[in-house]
Amino acid sequence: MAQVQTSADEPWALGSLTTKLKQYIDALGAVWVEAEITAWTPRAAGIFGTLKDVDEDTSMGFAVWSSASSRIPDDLKVGDRVVALVKVDFWRKGGDLRLNVLEMKHLGLGELMEKLERLKTQLRSEGLFDADRKVPLPFLPGCIGLITGANSDAEKDVLKNARMRWPAVEFEVRHTHVQGPQTVPEVIAALTELDALPHVDVIIIARGGGDFLHLLPFSDEQLIRAVAACTTPVVSAIGHEADSPLLDLVADLRASTPTDAAKRVVPDVGEELARVEQALGRIRLQARTFVSTEWDRLTQVRTRPVLASGDWIVTNRAEELGRYIQRGADLATRAVGDAQAETTALRNHLRALSPQSTLDRGYSIAVSGDGRVLRQTSDAPAGAEFTLALADGRIAAVSGGATASGKASGSEGPTAKSPKTPKD
Repeated sequence: MAQVQTSADEPWALGSLTTKLKQYIDALGAVWVEAEITAWTPRAAGIFGTLKDVDEDTSMGFAVWSSASSRIPDDLKVGDRVVALVKVDFWRKGGDLRLNVLEMKHLGLGELMEKLERLKTQLRSEGLFDADRKVPLPFLPGCIGLITGANSDAEKDVLKNARMRWPAVEFEVRHTHVQGPQTVPEVIAALTELDALPHVDVIIIARGGGDFLHLLPFSDEQLIRAVAACTTPVVSAIGHEADSPLLDLVADLRASTPTDAAKRVVPDVGEELARVEQALGRIRLQARTFVSTEWDRLTQVRTRPVLASGDWIVTNRAEELGRYIQRGADLATRAVGDAQAETTALRNHLRALSPQSTLDRGYSIAVSGDGRVLRQTSDAPAGAEFTLALADGRIAAVSGGATASGKASGSEGPTAKSPKTPKD
């Protein structure tokens, strides 16, 4: 193509330039390109998205109009590597370039998706996604740490919805990039700072929706490990319902949107007051029911005959006590009578065995001078003095000796001495 000569004195009109560009681009015709799908948004007019070079950091938007939709596979999605027949469409009025996709073929997962799948498998094997390591959120956080873009819709949604639900809630907001190469280090720095603040009860990382490439920083390994190391509960509010960065898997709670994050982190004060009032109502009802039931039971007990008049208790007990007293007296009298009879029998038996009883029957007992009882005639030889114990007293005697028949010789028995009388 020949070099075009222009100067400050002979410039082209802008329309001439855009016309020539349009002609040159149209002359390029349709070409096949290999790329990776990083955004895929079906709409009524067609499908709109972004293709990224598999090796370089180069992206370009595309459109699949309804006339070409029949030549597009139904299972294409973000992350797929494809080859596409495209025609560059240049819009002269705005100076915009877009790829008009005429045909597209699926080649498999793109390089980025492959890397993410490998990283996901590795982190899952290390247990970073396990449910048992996730920390439960506090019921009512006093202060919420918020990491988001400056003046972003995500920030406004979180603050607005949280304060609508609980006006007294406080925030520690840290603004960071939410796309591009600065996102990961800034988010990690903000996360570390908020995690070190003792009054921050929960941390929300929020970003609005975006295509696959814009959300890639929130699948970065360094960021994922930083979130896993946090002692403060972390809530992921990245993208929309269909977006699933790895941050969602490692976070203690995954919210579908920033608004959803605010609703799940902060309880609604009106709902909580209503629950408290319902609980108080149930407590009052149970208390009234309990008191009423116990009062009815007490009334029934008080109306029983046993409690209607208490005199019968004294009367019955008095009669029973009288029977016990009479029985005790009878038993005591019988015991005393039996003891007296036994005592009399023992006394009579003892008297029958007493030496005095023998003496009363006319017998006597011979006792030597040294107090021994004389049992044989040899115990009192002739001339021996001894004493005879009779029933009414004692007399002194002298043995006259013994005969073969047991009688003393020279007399019929011992000679008794008259008791001595005092001299005048």
